[in-house]
Parts: sequence; structure tokens; C-alpha cells
Amino acid sequence: MTAPDRTDHAPILVETHAAGIITLTLNRPELRNPISDPDLLEALIETLTRLDADKETRVIILTGAGSAFSSGGNLKAMGAAGGLNDPLPARTRMNYKYGIQRLPLLIEAMEVPVVVAVNGPAIGAGLDLALMCDVRIAAQSARFAESFVKVGIVPGDGGAWFLPRVVGFSKACEMALTGDAIDAAEALACGLVSKVVPDAELMEEALRMAHRIAANPTHVVRMTRRLLRQGRGASLDALLETSAAMQALAHATADHVEAVAALLERRAPAFTGR
Repeated sequence: MTAPDRTDHAPILVETHAAGIITLTLNRPELRNPISDPDLLEALIETLTRLDADKETRVIILTGAGSAFSSGGNLKAMGAAGGLNDPLPARTRMNYKYGIQRLPLLIEAMEVPVVVAVNGPAIGAGLDLALMCDVRIAAQSARFAESFVKVGIVPGDGGAWFLPRVVGFSKACEMALTGDAIDAAEALACGLVSKVVPDAELMEEALRMAHRIAANPTHVVRMTRRLLRQGRGASLDALLETSAAMQALAHATADHVEAVAALLERRAPAFTGR
């Protein structure tokens, strides 16, 4: 395992674990990791793109440095003309399209699963970043808010698409229209996260989850993620057609043969990624 230097000023810290597991840490703790800031956003997009294309990467863990997962936007950069906002509205539209909106499109199209370890507040675009990913595990101190209305703007990064699909329409409306925060226990109850653990155990639990995923054949994990993603918007017949095509690929892998043999022989499988 290679550990990141916590004094490193890089916007994203990368830590490599066994079994093809990579931890990415949003590394702007003094600003509470504002994902809409250009340096953090560009570094995350570049790193995710590279890892998704790397055949050795099997699972990504995403977390934040410091006391927050992500505050979303940088309040100091907001206002009449700051951050993504431009005096010319047409430029503001382009700033979103070629800025923060690239991130949900990238994560939606990825094949490598992303486990989010929510170590503290996930606010606004920070919550939406967590929603874009696959499995969310929260520390007990975590808080979640779809808080755009509190600063007089709308979810500009896809939150209105992701949130109802994760927590249901009524709860999504409650969170987005009030902007109020919920704690980790309520996030677990509404399905926003799948597990809540003591703060000190968060990364250990995220790694356990990542290892459980990485223990399965690489190709079928990637294809299953794609099917789950496509299934949220595809018709049943279209998804079945894609499933049949991917199943043909799965049947042709050596890992499928090994999985069946291991079950019949009552032993642990030895997958090779072929």
C-alpha cells in the first residue's frame, strides 16, 4: 500500500491499496473541500478518467480531508459575479456545462465502482457528488443537505436527477425545497447511505466494502455497474437486450469458468481478470 503525504498540497490525494483498490481524498480541508473550485474539480475529473481506463483499478474509495467531506461550493466565490456566475448569463451556462456538469456525466459513464466514505458534512454539490457514486458509507458525524435554496440558487450539477432516484421523490422534495440538513441516522433511514459507523471506523469499513467488491471477477463487476446505471433510464426491453449481450461476454471469461468450478469444488476462487 502506498500512503499519501497528508501535507501534500495537491487537490486530490491518491492512495493505492492491495486488490486494485484506490482511495481518493479531496484535499482542500481549509476550504472544506469545495468541489466546484476549478483546481479540485479538474483534478478529480482527470484522476477518475485515468483510473477508469486502468484495467488494474477495481474499486475507488472517495473521501474528504479534514472535518468535512465537501461543502459543495465555495461561499467566498459566490455572489453577484463570482465562481461559476458570470455577468453575462450565456457565459454562466457555459461555465456549468464545461465545468461542474462534466463530473456527473463522467461518473455515470464510468465502469469502476466508487464507494464514498462520508467523513463529515456533505453539503450542496458535496452531497450531489456522493449521490453520483455507488455505495455510500457515513461516519456518525456526517451531515447531508441539498442546500442550494439556502444560498438562492438551484441544483446545477444534477442533484435534482440523482436525489429522487436515491431517496424517493417525497424525501427529495423535502430536502431540496427546505434545504435543511439531516444527520447520518436519518440518511440511513431514507436510504441515502447504506451504513453508518463510528467516525474512527469509517475508512476501515469503506476498505472492507471495497474488498468485498474487488473479490469478484473484474469484468462482470464493471458490466454489472453499467447495467445498474442504464437500468435507471432504459426501458425493460432495451435493458434486457444489453444484459444478454453482456452475459455473452461474461460467459466467455475464464473467471466465469473458475467461479463455477470453485463453487462445485467448495473452495475459494482464484480470479485472474480474464
